[in-house]
Amino acid sequence: MSKLFSTLKLAGILLLIPCFVVGQKNLATPEFSFLFYNVENLFDCDDDSLTSDDEFTPGGTRGWTKPRLYDKLDRLSKVILAAGKWNPPVVVGLCEVENGKVLQMLTNNPSLQKYNYKIIHKESPDERGIDVALLYRADSFCPFDYQNIPVRDSLDRSFKTREILQVSGVLHGCDTLHLFVNHWPSRYGGLMETARYRCMAASTLKTAIRLLQKKYSQPKIVCMGDFNDQPFDESLSVILGGSVENGKLVNLSSEWQKNDIKTLKNGYSWEVFDQWIVSDSFLKSNSCFRFLNAEIVTFPFLLENDNKFGGVKPRRTYVGFKYQEGFSDHLPILIRLKMINH
Repeated sequence: MSKLFSTLKLAGILLLIPCFVVGQKNLATPEFSFLFYNVENLFDCDDDSLTSDDEFTPGGTRGWTKPRLYDKLDRLSKVILAAGKWNPPVVVGLCEVENGKVLQMLTNNPSLQKYNYKIIHKESPDERGIDVALLYRADSFCPFDYQNIPVRDSLDRSFKTREILQVSGVLHGCDTLHLFVNHWPSRYGGLMETARYRCMAASTLKTAIRLLQKKYSQPKIVCMGDFNDQPFDESLSVILGGSVENGKLVNLSSEWQKNDIKTLKNGYSWEVFDQWIVSDSFLKSNSCFRFLNAEIVTFPFLLENDNKFGGVKPRRTYVGFKYQEGFSDHLPILIRLKMINH
């Protein structure tokens, strides 16, 4: 493990006791939530010579400027606050963020600053420079271990994609959770041509889950992410789905297939790319929390009329290269829970 990760792990251990103390004080709020959001191209305005981010610079094709960046940060902050019903989510998984700088800007936004969100993030090998990250409220969740798991192609050593972020921590001082934040390889280049890359990511995630289940008895696992596949696709239903070492994985998003509005729209069709997948032990009765539901966040301000294909669609930041002061091409997803015996 690198020196960086050793430092991060030590920081988590040192924060453990303060987290517990503050976490106990937060038990007065019975309902809480977890959020995942593909924020679509949250870039800073600087040109990184090591990645393909030129279009998101003031002189690039998107004309990405600081006022536009700050406006997007304000909008994302609004989503996070509103999704938690003014009790902001305990953890927020994010994908399509460029670096730690934009994450720091987000957590320092005036709307979010008082909630003291902390950041877990590492630069990924993705060619565009987009990463996954986890924000967490230090008054409610205390991480003690985290790592980034690379997705490798045994047939092509030059293959690069986002890593899977694994975070283990204590929730409200009463139970341990293991979180995985995912952004699997896209379908760019063709659905069938890229399917094996998502199957590789599924195998990587399943191996990490099996290792956890060998280390812990009935660990409570929460996988979140933009999987770029739907619940019925092979990567999720066959490779990741079904039984694992000492339990089962449950895709809480499978039932969204019948929804009129799903998480992403492609032409006429809505699709479920953004999902929650949990261990059955996460859903079982325990003395810490109770699972309430998993849902797609469909606030009216996140949607707009779809004049081309009918109905509505996510209100994104750009339509083509035209800036329109939107949010993302994905809708956020949420898990709601309730504390027990507080």
